[in-house]
Amino acid sequence: MLKILGRNNSSNVQKVLWALGELGLEYTRDDIGGPFGGNRETNYLIMNPNGLVPTLIDGDTVLWESNVIVRYLARKYAPNSLLPDSLTDLARAEQWMDWQQTVVAPAHFPVFWGLIRTAPEDRDLDAINNGRDRFEQVMTILDHHLSDSAFVGGENLSMADIPVGIMVYRWFTLDIERMELPSLHRWYQRLADRPAYKNNVMIGLT
Repeated sequence: MLKILGRNNSSNVQKVLWALGELGLEYTRDDIGGPFGGNRETNYLIMNPNGLVPTLIDGDTVLWESNVIVRYLARKYAPNSLLPDSLTDLARAEQWMDWQQTVVAPAHFPVFWGLIRTAPEDRDLDAINNGRDRFEQVMTILDHHLSDSAFVGGENLSMADIPVGIMVYRWFTLDIERMELPSLHRWYQRLADRPAYKNNVMIGLT
């Protein structure tokens, strides 16, 4: 059986759990990282030298890096479900997945960390506000992309939606000012109707 090592309130772990839910795969999960610890122990570092979460164990295959794990699951299990059909659509899906890591995550981080993981008296309000502005800019890019598409990769949910779908939950849940982005909101509502998203992503921010 598939095994996931990582706490379920990690955005990167949530990507994998959501993908597993969409694919209908059974798995076990151990709480690792954050308040649970274990991610700096030797046995864990042998599998994942970064000491981060998640780590996937699938028989003899051990993988880290959340977007890579999502790609692996989509290719190996029920590829017609989350994996785009054509080479071009696959490349575009991976483009948006990488965009989440290189552009969206850095924009969102100071806002999330400042409001959720930092005590009020220790918050850097300038960093939070600047992060919010950048977060809004990248969400505007996504809103524009979604103006003529039901999902990030086209008319059906694909692996392209998963990394950015994690971020959009945080956009709509963090206590910040938000401009009206109708296409983004419409897509978010489509995600919220999916049990795998609701059960693995929409669980609060801690």
